[in-house]
Amino acid sequence: MKKTFYVTTPIYYVNAKPHLGHAYTTVLADTMNRFHKILGEETFFLTGTDEHGDKIVQAAQKAEKTPQEYVDEISGLFKNLWPQLNIQFDKFIRTTDPDHKKCVQRILQLVYDKGDIYFGEYGGYYCFGCERFYTEKELVDGLCPDHKKPPTYLHEENYFFKMSKYQEWLIDYIKANPDFIQPQAYRNEVLAILKEDIGDLCISRPKKRLKWGIELPFDKNFVTYVWFDALINYISAIGWPDGEKFKKFWPAYHIIAKDILKPHAIFWPTMLKAAGIELYRGLRVHGYWKVDETKMSKSLGNVVDPLSMKDKYGVDGFRYFLMREMHLGHDGNFSEKNLIERFNSDLANDIGNLFNRTLSMISKYFGGILENKDLSFEPKDKDLIKLGEDSLKKYIESFKGFKTAEGLENLMVFVRSLNKYIDSSAPWTLYKEKKLERLSTVLWLVLMSLKKVAYALWPVIPESSEKMLASIGWENMPNTITLEDEISNWTPWDIKEKLPKGLNLFPRKEVFKEQDIKEEKKGKEKQDYIDFELFKKIDLRVGKIIEAKKHPNADKLLCTKVDLGEGKIRSIVAGIAEYYDPTELVGKNVVVVANLAPRKIRGVLSEGMMLAIHTKQGLKVLTAEDDIEQGSKIS
Repeated sequence: MKKTFYVTTPIYYVNAKPHLGHAYTTVLADTMNRFHKILGEETFFLTGTDEHGDKIVQAAQKAEKTPQEYVDEISGLFKNLWPQLNIQFDKFIRTTDPDHKKCVQRILQLVYDKGDIYFGEYGGYYCFGCERFYTEKELVDGLCPDHKKPPTYLHEENYFFKMSKYQEWLIDYIKANPDFIQPQAYRNEVLAILKEDIGDLCISRPKKRLKWGIELPFDKNFVTYVWFDALINYISAIGWPDGEKFKKFWPAYHIIAKDILKPHAIFWPTMLKAAGIELYRGLRVHGYWKVDETKMSKSLGNVVDPLSMKDKYGVDGFRYFLMREMHLGHDGNFSEKNLIERFNSDLANDIGNLFNRTLSMISKYFGGILENKDLSFEPKDKDLIKLGEDSLKKYIESFKGFKTAEGLENLMVFVRSLNKYIDSSAPWTLYKEKKLERLSTVLWLVLMSLKKVAYALWPVIPESSEKMLASIGWENMPNTITLEDEISNWTPWDIKEKLPKGLNLFPRKEVFKEQDIKEEKKGKEKQDYIDFELFKKIDLRVGKIIEAKKHPNADKLLCTKVDLGEGKIRSIVAGIAEYYDPTELVGKNVVVVANLAPRKIRGVLSEGMMLAIHTKQGLKVLTAEDDIEQGSKIS
């Protein structure tokens, strides 16, 4: 029986337009869905919109529309955006859909008949922004922890779900299933919440206060609390309980941002347990996107519009940046400058240049047709093949764990090695010396490697991947051959037509060039003179690097341990990973700014700054003679 894979995004609340955060989650889900397609699995991808609750009514009133008119408009913005980002969902669900409403009422009745829903009174602090009650303990200085506003005290009769009944069961389940909630930090966070009494969940709102919602099947004076409505979309969309899609695809993987961890990790599993439904397969939690290291905020005017980024840098360039830059579970930093640097380094310089130069050489040396398929591999060829297979296996393993940034870095190791292989094999010299059989082997090996790279990239940059594969005459795309089968396949294929002379897939971006020049001039004007007393305050000392390794959450950073002769070893994070292998640095005497205030850089403490020099070849660490004692002051 064919394996299946079901992935969901949260259904997005329609009180605001889609932004970068929504785009990231949905591109990640689309990438995972495509990835499992090329593993040969049958997949289903669900997204949609959450359309009930207080905030919707308030937003509709502000827009001078009825709630239904308002949700129709905003839901349409989400649904129309995703195809423009090459996102191919299988279903777009709305909580105002009739089938969803029936499913919610059916589950409510089931849980009610079981005795797990009861009627009672409750007095508590209600935040209309969060649409939930808070205990005094949860408030911060009397304010809602998210909205920083005082909640409204409400005392009313409502229906409650016996969530506390399932608390111990949920703790045991999470402990017995380590992969249920990932990354590990969020699993630990949920277990920490479950150490305290979670109480029962208020699952209704009286119609005298809120009419916009799904009516309770057992009491027409109340509507359903938005979370007991919204979470059920994951099974209503696939026809619970008897639908063929439900039987085939459930359970699912849910991708969410960290702000909705509690409803998905505590409310939803206990709801499923009470209804007698199998739990979801896994919860995958990501962090927030910051813009230039600042959290996105309407008031700050730094909310990123996905369409504007797509129009500037292309769909694939934007998708690649999102998947490459954020490490699952950690916050990501978005800036156009970072996007351009990543686009130019990975796509334009490494992948794009590799494709273009390979096609150019095949055209120049063989008229665009490689005919010799009786390949004889030398040791260096076999080394490349092994490295390629290892990189692709790591790529697959990372993607299976939803770790796209890690997976793409593993793939880029292979890409960079291909560029080095071409340089060391020197096809131009082989042609000059008329070693055409060896030249053909070299170019075939690169071409076969490019096929694998392009196929592996299809989940992330589908449009460019298809162009790359078409350009090298490989038509089994996608899903005819699985990516795992393709790893060890080093057999040339029939190329029916002459290959093109080149393929300029990723033209370099220079958007910031003029702005950078202006900033550089402005900076020089400011820095021509410096007060000597100010300079004397900078404590420059010599330190020896005793350990260096890659930063766990940032490709451009290295984490080093430096001995400054103080009796303790300092941790210093340096942005030199592009220019140094960590092993090269160990034992070097470097110059350190020793009196900077410590701060965390992408989650790792840095207790100083290492000085480096800008050269044409890139950054070079400023070093001192080997015999200089650690801690020596520079004056």
